[in-house]
Amino acid sequence: MTAPLRVANCSGFYGDRLSAAREMVEGGPIDVLTGDWLAELTMLILAGNRLKGRPGYARTFLTQMEQVLGTCLDRGIKIVTNAGGLDPAGCAEAVSDLADRLGLSVTVGHTPAVDPIEGRVRVARRRVRVAHVTGDDLLPRLSPGSLSPLPPRALVDMDTGGPLAGRPVTANAYLGGRPIAVALEQGADVVVTGRVTDAALVTGPGMWRFGWRPGDLDALAGSVVAGHVIECGCQATGGNYAFFEEVPDLAHCGFPIAELHADGSSVITKHPGTGGLVSVGTVTAQLLYEIAAPRYLGPDVTARFDTIRLEQEGPDRVRITGVRGEPPPDTLKVALNHLGGHRNTMTLVLTGLDIEAKARVAEEAVWARVPRESFERVHVELTPLSGGLPEGAAEGEPATALLRITVMDPDKDKAGRRFSSAVVETGLASYPGFYALTPPGDASPYGVYSPALVDAREVPAVVTIDGRRITVPPSARTDLSGGRRDVAPAPTPVPEPPAGPVRRAPLGAVAGARSGDKGGDANLGVWVRTAGQYAWLAAELTADRLKELLPETRDLTVERFELPNLLALNFVVHGLLGRGVAASPRLDPQAKALGERLRAVVVPIPERLLPD
Repeated sequence: MTAPLRVANCSGFYGDRLSAAREMVEGGPIDVLTGDWLAELTMLILAGNRLKGRPGYARTFLTQMEQVLGTCLDRGIKIVTNAGGLDPAGCAEAVSDLADRLGLSVTVGHTPAVDPIEGRVRVARRRVRVAHVTGDDLLPRLSPGSLSPLPPRALVDMDTGGPLAGRPVTANAYLGGRPIAVALEQGADVVVTGRVTDAALVTGPGMWRFGWRPGDLDALAGSVVAGHVIECGCQATGGNYAFFEEVPDLAHCGFPIAELHADGSSVITKHPGTGGLVSVGTVTAQLLYEIAAPRYLGPDVTARFDTIRLEQEGPDRVRITGVRGEPPPDTLKVALNHLGGHRNTMTLVLTGLDIEAKARVAEEAVWARVPRESFERVHVELTPLSGGLPEGAAEGEPATALLRITVMDPDKDKAGRRFSSAVVETGLASYPGFYALTPPGDASPYGVYSPALVDAREVPAVVTIDGRRITVPPSARTDLSGGRRDVAPAPTPVPEPPAGPVRRAPLGAVAGARSGDKGGDANLGVWVRTAGQYAWLAAELTADRLKELLPETRDLTVERFELPNLLALNFVVHGLLGRGVAASPRLDPQAKALGERLRAVVVPIPERLLPD
């Protein structure tokens, strides 16, 4: 049997643990080192850096490469990363310069040759081969006079179905794993990409090692699932886990490894001796992170998350099998960011009795100085900190809450000190106990995220290696008209909800949750551990019931998707985050804590389902 491909992750976001690359390379055998640096917000941050004359790529990647590049070359470990961001070519050049500065080269072959003249053992060596992948950046093609402009109306807004509004500062299509595979086939030691899907960092090496073609849908889908699990680093090994008290030595949590097999199945694990936990629960939690419907669309394949099977194979080893794939869509997702204006937030602390009345007085005092209607957008959020509002406070415990007032406007001056100073001016003419957490300050620019679709045929990828440019046409992955289209998952028996007495308890007594952002929407996955608990959860936690339990969702559209194979439900709350993370005025702008808020709500639960 073909040995598995051991793909290790060393970064889940721009800012993750700098020592992770060294830990993964030195902690045990691996074949590929990957890292994810890009989020929708990161592209906007990199655009801002570029406007300031800074690199448009993730510079922390170079810090990690300085620690491990030589070891990776010696051991034949391939490096695949999306740290190229908005400038993959610049990042690749920086890696090559780093290798030259460190005096690194690669041994060619394994048998030293004897120099016939000097009689010395001569080892053939070559320079480090760094490839980069481009083609994802569509911004130049949206500019007047472009040599290869996109056809009119080529980009369709995913939220409205109409043309896009605003002038974007970034516009990047999500490429797949095929160009990464091509770069590795050409002998690349390091592959630097721009915007690719997070899972492509695993799928691409899988294509290279196992020779998967576009029609190998199940194998491709399995690799997408493995990539989705490890893409966020320690979130697969116990980080941010609902049942965190079960996780040993979380402070030294190890990063995940996917042992990928030729059929697309995988085992998720971590290096021995590291902290954290790899269990069916931790893997389930990550599978539910930032997804929508069970059909998980991607540029290489549509992975059916309702066919995933998980099995605890051993300590810190979870096997993923059964994943089915369908052909990819004919379109690619495009992430666009444009400048939305300027914003400013002032946060006031409310303590003691009459919290809601104090909040009302505070607002009235502010709007008397700067009329609310003078701003383009205003967001006010009252967040209890301890004891809830007075009626929910424990005896002897004072209530405390934060009142966050955010204003947004195209006019920087209006949203700047004119607003924040007006809030401070109320300090001696407002509610009792007034104090603020934020000093008066200027407004800052914010970006607005828009998802769009583009015809995949309009976005060929280009691999550059050794000065050669290799075009990877999308047609190589979309001509699947004769292949399988729809996959029906095997039915998962769901027992009847248990009868008997109930007891009021937090939902989190039986259910885990993980939540996150999907543009302006929030995703909330909820799972349980037994079939009986799932039968109750599926019957109890409808979309309407979720709205009752989470007041902030009541006026929004909520979709529910069932994943009985994972004993899980997934909810998509449309519009909770407004115009995306960069523009969200919420205290929790990425909805990271939405799941924990749900778990804290007290509901009636059958006693037989509750832990002893």
